[in-house]
Amino acid sequence: MQLKVMAFVLAGGKGTRLSPLTKERAKPAVPFGGRYRIIDFVLSNFVNSGINSIYVLIQFKSQSLLQHLRDGWEFSGVLKSQFIIPVPAQMRSEGETWYRGTADAIYQNINLIEQADPHLVAIFGADHIYRMNIRQMIEFHEQRRADCTVAAIPVHKSLASEFGVIETDQDGRIIGFHEKKADAPTMPNNPEMVLASMGNYIFSTPSLTRELYDDARRPSSITAHDFGQNILPGMVGRSAIYAYDFNTNHIPGDPLDQAAYWRDVGTLDAYYEANMDLRNVVPLLNLYNKQWPLRTAGYEDPPAKFIFNQEGRRGMAVESIVGGGTIISGGYVKGSVLGRGVRVYDGAVVEDSIIFDNCIIGKGARIRNAILDKNVIVADGDTIGHDLTADAKRPGFHVSPPSPLVVVEGKRSKVSISTIDL
Repeated sequence: MQLKVMAFVLAGGKGTRLSPLTKERAKPAVPFGGRYRIIDFVLSNFVNSGINSIYVLIQFKSQSLLQHLRDGWEFSGVLKSQFIIPVPAQMRSEGETWYRGTADAIYQNINLIEQADPHLVAIFGADHIYRMNIRQMIEFHEQRRADCTVAAIPVHKSLASEFGVIETDQDGRIIGFHEKKADAPTMPNNPEMVLASMGNYIFSTPSLTRELYDDARRPSSITAHDFGQNILPGMVGRSAIYAYDFNTNHIPGDPLDQAAYWRDVGTLDAYYEANMDLRNVVPLLNLYNKQWPLRTAGYEDPPAKFIFNQEGRRGMAVESIVGGGTIISGGYVKGSVLGRGVRVYDGAVVEDSIIFDNCIIGKGARIRNAILDKNVIVADGDTIGHDLTADAKRPGFHVSPPSPLVVVEGKRSKVSISTIDL
């Protein structure tokens, strides 16, 4: 049976816990891995799974995200069923408001669902780092004849207050939701773990539209209109709603015993650690699987370059990722992720850090345990991450407790505009 599947990507959150990286951009537009943006993961998962009808729901500080979608994800439109389209709030709710929650975001665009009349609607978040074969989740949904399927993954019970925790019976049917409660019930076979919702849902279309209309009319949902708080708990006991175990998902081209990878990069520490995961000889997150490519904008960068081979002046990078157009000119980079167009000059040392695009690391500068946003210029001989007390007093510097992580605000790029002759 051929299934018509429409996808919505929720990309409108503020991402306040990731500040200052979200000071001038939406969280899904935050760079990752030296080349990509966070949203590239969910979009690649959809496209690699053969799902090409995608609406991206945007809201806060969306300009950077819009530019990235334009540069990397605009389809040619040869086939009408292939599109990735950004959609701002449509002001269809009572009071003509912005999106007031995840459910309201879909409700404001319910006309798109009704016009296309798909069999299934996939609703996924845009702010997690993971690879997922979504076709396998759809197969699970169809086999169970589910009204809704929720992707889920075990996490330690100490993290229960950060997630929507799912309670299931032996068949995987959901019998309870516990939204961000520290005392949420643990898994029956593992008292140290809880089953956390990943915020990714597959809905049968009639069930979704019914629930959205009911939620929009429900007075108790007036301030939330959220899937985790309102829609899903309300479906328990009266609809066929199942949990899909993400750990069973397999990516084509990966070894059969490859562990599933998923990271919620909602905090600076989590974001930093996810980038650092890429440095391993055998990384937990494999970006080099040609059968499951991570897609992004087609940058026209020259290759990275490492120059000078003299004692005390040798351009080197070890256990690191280096973006296109970057030149390590006599500097030393270890255990770090460098973006595009970075310059590292003579005697500079960069360790265990994330350096965004177009940063300049001056001669003799020393950087460790830091995140430098775009266009930061580090002066010759300057240090970052070596004296946290001093760093905390510097304008534009943020020291992230409890880890010794220093985040440096970026500088805005100048925009070239057209000129006319008079």
